[in-house]
Amino acid sequence: MGVNRWTGSEVALLRQALRKTTRDFAALVPVSQRQLTTWEHRGPTITLRPGNQEALDTLLARAGHPAQERFAALLTERAAADHDERTEQLLRRHPRTVTHPADGKLMVPVDVHPTTNRDYTRFVRATGHPPPPHWTAGHYPAALADHPVVWVSWHDATAYAHWAGKQLPTARQWEKAARGPNGRHYPWGDEPTAAKCNVAEAGIGTTTPVTRYQSGISPYGAFDLCGNCWEWCSTEEHPPANPRRYELKGSAFTSPFERALPSLQNTANAGMRDNDTTFRCVSPP
Repeated sequence: MGVNRWTGSEVALLRQALRKTTRDFAALVPVSQRQLTTWEHRGPTITLRPGNQEALDTLLARAGHPAQERFAALLTERAAADHDERTEQLLRRHPRTVTHPADGKLMVPVDVHPTTNRDYTRFVRATGHPPPPHWTAGHYPAALADHPVVWVSWHDATAYAHWAGKQLPTARQWEKAARGPNGRHYPWGDEPTAAKCNVAEAGIGTTTPVTRYQSGISPYGAFDLCGNCWEWCSTEEHPPANPRRYELKGSAFTSPFERALPSLQNTANAGMRDNDTTFRCVSPP
């Protein structure tokens, strides 16, 4: 990916993606440590000189694929948290990140984030679909705009996906998005690190914003594939049951960390709604 215009904000994200101290990163550009600190402090209000822009272009191009993916993920997180249209534009140019035309969500092979209350309200307003039962007069609590929508059944999730021109992922698609091309145990690698996700051991006891756990993203740049909320899949339990049951993936804030392995199976009645159950979508090929 490329950056059309470097400001202090992108500089700070690139330094984080490269995992460099201020001193070490300044030496790579090269500028003084004081100048780099000024850039980062001023953020989007400062546009760098052409020579510095070129140096940062070169640094990003030579960073290597893992660092470039971390940079893209950090941009994704900032766009979601700040509703920064300029950052959204940068992400749209990333070859693996697109904005879906129906619901406006950032997507890699699957949604970058689980479906939030803010996302779901667009669907409710457009279709008249009943809102989740904990909303008041059809409105989600303002503080939970960027938390995953919960108290949604498999039928609710499927209706949203149909409205958006998407699908619920199969269990295998979901697991591939979480474990990456090399079959990691967890999205972040093979180490069982409970601090990288919202599970029972965290002691939070409720959902968290879908952008919170940046260190827990998958190789494809997707967040919250462990913890926060269970996610509905389109894969039906085998052999089929009556009433019909579908797979759930990812575990939740109510689950012990041992349940967070993406490879584990869980199923529930399609009509089940709970405070720790949500979904994300995939686009058809």
